[in-house]
Formats: sequence, structure tokens, C-alpha cells
Amino acid sequence: MPLVASSDLPTFDALRREGETVVPRDIALKQDIRELHIGLLNMMPDTALAATERQFFRLIGESNQIAQFYMHPFTLKELKRGPEAGAHIERYYDTFEQIRGQGLDALIISGANVTHPNLADEAFWKPLKEVVDWAYENVTSTLCSCLATHAVMEFRYGQKRRHLGFKRWGVYAHRVVDRRHPLVSDVNTRFDVPHSRYNEISRRQFEAAKTPILVESETAGVHLAVSEDGFRLVLFQGHPEYDTVSLLKEYKREVTRFAQGERPDYPPFVDNYFSAQARAILDEHKERVIAARARGKALIELPESLITLDNTWHDTAEAVMNNWIGKVYQLTNIDRKLPFAAGVDPMDPLGLRK
Repeated sequence: MPLVASSDLPTFDALRREGETVVPRDIALKQDIRELHIGLLNMMPDTALAATERQFFRLIGESNQIAQFYMHPFTLKELKRGPEAGAHIERYYDTFEQIRGQGLDALIISGANVTHPNLADEAFWKPLKEVVDWAYENVTSTLCSCLATHAVMEFRYGQKRRHLGFKRWGVYAHRVVDRRHPLVSDVNTRFDVPHSRYNEISRRQFEAAKTPILVESETAGVHLAVSEDGFRLVLFQGHPEYDTVSLLKEYKREVTRFAQGERPDYPPFVDNYFSAQARAILDEHKERVIAARARGKALIELPESLITLDNTWHDTAEAVMNNWIGKVYQLTNIDRKLPFAAGVDPMDPLGLRK
């Protein structure tokens, strides 16, 4: 069902160009279709702000639920922004005060870049906790991505993330470990998920928090878990929303950092992502970059156009998101006065304990 272009946010035009169904607000108002209002707390840095909008909006718009999706992006004023991103936010984003006043059916919280070893020292820590606490009581379900999951596990469950000693960076095989849960209903029992992080919450920590684990990887650890009631909090450690080229762009940024002397070592290949042909092209590029750096020459552009990539995760990400939206649709009271429909036990909204 369609996304509703409720503003002139450029992301809507970008999705139209990709072939996504996006309808103008005036047309949507004439259609007798149920509305779902979904917030996106976008905490990503300036360079990834628009891409994060597009990635999550796309997954919502690809849902097959019979609904019109109104997206409400907002951010936290405590996150420092440059002039261009600040103007973008000022023009197109709501404030949390506006979000809290109008209410939401569901909420997505993106990851974020951090500057301190301890999350509690970050400027966004207290305002993020305020958003999560409000959503827990007033929103049917909140989906957390990567850093947001780590923050929630710390301030709600007392489980502090641990540094891996390296960057978990690649595309990893996963398996469904609880096929009964509606979020993974009719989803492939084995599928890939991208990860990009230095820290993790371990299986033991999720178990200690009594947050059921739904999907995990032998290499990358837990990917998907949920709050003890099964639905109020949906916790991703991976990045199923990533575009095909997202990890390539991260790799390119690290190559640039090396070329500019900002990191001492040349970045390793992203795990399970580049083909043998792509590795050969990138190995040749590596030699040229190292030689140029040694001579003090200008940065040599990475030959992105020569790199062919496979996407082995989007279909499953779309299926999980569709299941999430479907349960939100079922559980949300039609007049949105309550976070759950009449007769639904808020402590067991999915009926998993029966």
C-alpha cells in the first residue's frame, strides 16, 4: 500500500523515481483507506540522514497491508548538525513535542554515531530515553536499529553492550530460532543480514533480560529479539534496511580515511560481500592508493561503477517489516486512543502465553 507524501520531503520524490507508490496527500484524503502513522527518529549523522529516510520509508511502503502510511521523521536537538542538515530538519521534520502531541501508531528508531565509550555519556542519551519511555506507554510497537537497540538494552534492562575489539562488518548468514513468533511468520528460516558495528549485546545478555531471541547468526550473534511481551519493543542488531551499496560506501569512507592519514591501516574487505572479481578490482585500487599516499599525491577515486554487488537480504527484511506492520495494523485501536485494540492484553499482545 502507498506511502502518503504528507510534505515535500525530497525522499518521497527519490522513492517515486525508484518505482515506489507514493500518493499526494490531497489524493490520499479522498480514499477510504485506513491510515497508519509511523514515526522515524532519525539519529544518523548528516551524511546518512536522507539515505536513512529512504531506506526505512521504502520498507514501510513495500508492506502489503491495506493502509495509507503517513511517515513522521523527527530527530533530537541534542545531536549536532551542519547548516545543510539543520535546514533540512527545520523544513521537513517534526519536533518530538509535535510527535507526542499528535501520537503515533508505531515508531522506528535509527542507529547513531557515538563519540564516547559509554553510551550514557552521549548527548542524546537522556532525550532518547525520554522518547523510548513515552513510546513504550503510548505507541503500539517501537522498532530499534543497532545503536538504538544497544541503548534500550542498557537503560531498560541493565545490559551494557561490550566492545568486540574489532569491527563486525559484512553480510552474515542467520537462522530463525523461534518460528512461532508472528514477526518471522512465513520468513525464510535461513537468510542474510548486514552488520556494521564495534559493539554487541550477547545472547547471554538478551537471555538475562528475558527478551526472546527470534533470529541469530553463528558468526554475528543475535540479530532480532523482542521485549518480554513479544511486541512493544522490536530489537535489531543488524541493518536489514541497508541498500545494496551501503556497505560499499562505508568501505569507501574508510579507504578515504586511510588515504588522508586518518587511519593507520588499509581497511579490510567487508565480510561475505564482494565477489572474487570485485576483490581483484579493489586489490588493484589498494595498490594505487598506497602508492599515491606514499608520494603525497591526491586521493584516487574508488571505481564504484566497476563493482557488481548482490543483495541477499532485502526480500527477508521486507517480509519481517510487513509482519511488523501487519501486527501494528491489527493491534492498534482504530481511533488511536489506546495503544492496543480493545480486548488485547497489553502484557501479551500477540497471545503467545496462551
